[in-house]
Amino acid sequence: MNAPIASTQSPQLVGLDGQPLRQDMSYQGAGAGFGGQLADWYPSVKTADAALLPNLGLGNARAEDVVRNNAFASNGVQLHIDNIVGELFRLSYKPNHLVLGISQEDARAFARDVEAVWQEVAEDPTGCYLDAERKRTFTMMIREGVGVHTRAGEDMFAIEWIPRNGSYISTAIKSVAPKRVSNPGGLMDGNGLKAGVVINRHGAATGYHVRSGQSDGYGLGHGMGNEWRYVSRETRHGRPKFVHIFEPSEDGQTRGANQFLTVLEQMHMLPKAHHIRLQNAAASAMFAATIESDMPPDVVSEILGGGNLSSQNLLNHMNTVDAYHSNLGLKLNGVRVPHLMNGERLNVQSPGNVDNGYVDFEESLMRWLAAGLNLPVETLSKNFKQMSFSTVKASLGENWRYFMGRRKIIAERKATIIFRCVLEEVLFRNLVSLPKGATRDFYQGINAWTRCRWIGTGRIAIDGLKEVKEAILRIEAGPSTHEDELAVMGKDYQEVFDQQMREIAERKEKGLPTDLISLNAAKIMGEMQSDQEAA
Repeated sequence: MNAPIASTQSPQLVGLDGQPLRQDMSYQGAGAGFGGQLADWYPSVKTADAALLPNLGLGNARAEDVVRNNAFASNGVQLHIDNIVGELFRLSYKPNHLVLGISQEDARAFARDVEAVWQEVAEDPTGCYLDAERKRTFTMMIREGVGVHTRAGEDMFAIEWIPRNGSYISTAIKSVAPKRVSNPGGLMDGNGLKAGVVINRHGAATGYHVRSGQSDGYGLGHGMGNEWRYVSRETRHGRPKFVHIFEPSEDGQTRGANQFLTVLEQMHMLPKAHHIRLQNAAASAMFAATIESDMPPDVVSEILGGGNLSSQNLLNHMNTVDAYHSNLGLKLNGVRVPHLMNGERLNVQSPGNVDNGYVDFEESLMRWLAAGLNLPVETLSKNFKQMSFSTVKASLGENWRYFMGRRKIIAERKATIIFRCVLEEVLFRNLVSLPKGATRDFYQGINAWTRCRWIGTGRIAIDGLKEVKEAILRIEAGPSTHEDELAVMGKDYQEVFDQQMREIAERKEKGLPTDLISLNAAKIMGEMQSDQEAA
């Protein structure tokens, strides 16, 4: 009898899903997951363009639809505009004097001249010549660009040359809705053309196909014509002609993804749930009481005239019932007691729980929406009742960093490109002149000549007195400056200093004290020291 042959394989351990345990010892998210919940989840590996471009138009159309019809979505866009730009987008021009070979004093004098001309060109409230459509000031253009970028994931504009009487310059900015940029005639995307963008072998955009013209019947169509105009990215001399601003998430990305894509489903369903809740509340409050009758169906049919609800028989029956209840007149301690006819029952309708968990459901959705739009849930929902001082400060402080990043990447980039084109023409027309002794002309040092800082809306002050004390301490200790602290408040320190000098001169002229600022600062510093000692 032959002895059994021993197996040379060691026992194999398996997980709960029946798969070898060795697989479970890797990243769970890349395996089947605990209990096999991820076993059927196999998303395909795609580039950003492959995931976005096939449904780019539909995704953007849905985002625009929720912004039009959803109050929270509209508020989300408006919060971006107000916190990133504000009521005025100020230029703080700072040419790089070290690179340009000029003194700091000459650079400051040149900056003052440029800022004066810029203010006349950019913020003309009547002519609006910087706008090709003559509808917007410069600040309005930046606000519009931030709003478009929020709901479409990108901002586009063309730089035109339009001579016009009454304008210092011919440079004009033409806003271009991203929906207008597409492949002409519905061509398929390829290596050299993607979603209306012409790209070279390095992935850099060289031109754009813009859908132009007008459409007949705005109430029925999309409002866009059926012609495309090709616009190159820049002239042969390097002057920008078409600008496309978005923040790529990976290499090779051609178009931007709007911020609503991760929350469109929730945005779409929230108004529907709200409408259902309103209908439920209306239905519950419609009837206070009903009377139920046990009369046989044939008797009811006879009374109602064979089911004809408009017959005279129904009216006669209702009059009989009403007369019976009215003439009886039973009362108990002054309160009327109904005495029903034979076979009738009175059912008092008490409204049920109209909320039925809706508030918790809505709060859950609002947190989802706030996370998708990178906004505090309190400001998005306009509900501050459950917030303490510390949570308000932490929430708004964290969000301020997000807004400052968007201001730098989106708003300031657009503003600087527009300023570059205006400054080029201003120099060309000799409205200002470069400082003498500069080692580089405008085209040799474009970045140095166009270096600037943009001041938008200030940060919300939760505790104004405490934040002023902190700002004074930072300035006195050295980590910060008046320029930085006033910029956080949305102010230009040079404008503030000039105004202070004028006020001091006027106070001196009228015999009033002129050292109020220093006295108040000393008082605040003393209070801060007392607070620290007490703590």
